[in-house]
Amino acid sequence: MIPIKDLHASRRTPWVVYAVLVLCGLAFLWQLGLGREGMQRAILGLGLIPGVITGSAELAPQLYRVPAWMTFVTSMFLHGSFLHLAGNLLYLWIFGNNIEDRLGHLGFLAFYLASGVAAAAAQIAPEPGSTVPMIGASGAISGVLGAYLVLYPRSRVVVFIPISFMLLHEIRAFWLLIIWFAVQLISAVGAPDGAGVAWWAHIGGFVAGAIVALPLVKRRRSGPWG
Repeated sequence: MIPIKDLHASRRTPWVVYAVLVLCGLAFLWQLGLGREGMQRAILGLGLIPGVITGSAELAPQLYRVPAWMTFVTSMFLHGSFLHLAGNLLYLWIFGNNIEDRLGHLGFLAFYLASGVAAAAAQIAPEPGSTVPMIGASGAISGVLGAYLVLYPRSRVVVFIPISFMLLHEIRAFWLLIIWFAVQLISAVGAPDGAGVAWWAHIGGFVAGAIVALPLVKRRRSGPWG
């Protein structure tokens, strides 16, 4: 199932979501402009490498771009391919506006970055000595999905199902996101060491986003937009 749009209207313009979309797109264009070798060097210098964070590995001096702690943020804006970028931004476009509407612009920015950091920590924990760089917005966006599950479980989402006779269907956000989370969990458990997808980051970001959103549920139900 590929989500196309959600049917829960938001009240305010999601400026932070728009900014993240633009920054990720510009960062990817910059990566492409570096050429294949330059792009790999940028990923090593700006991606998050668990071993470098934990001190069990060192980055070659010629690859150094920013202090290791800053890669928690810089890694969120890099992507390995156009499909990687497009998939992440599609989910942010669909689900991010409602979370920004709920948290406010500055609140959503803090939430987004914190989700990305939590996701990175979840990826580091099982493989603290890994030298595989982690890049992509998926950890932070997973936090958005976790918050959406908690705050808007009954919202309807239009999804594309290529193997269905009717290609477009409406499904509750609860079921779509539970299925998404189950796929991440199964993949994380079954993935070999050094897998190319940061499955645990997806799980960590999702759980962190859901936890942050839980205290907001009661207030949301008592408000006019519940």
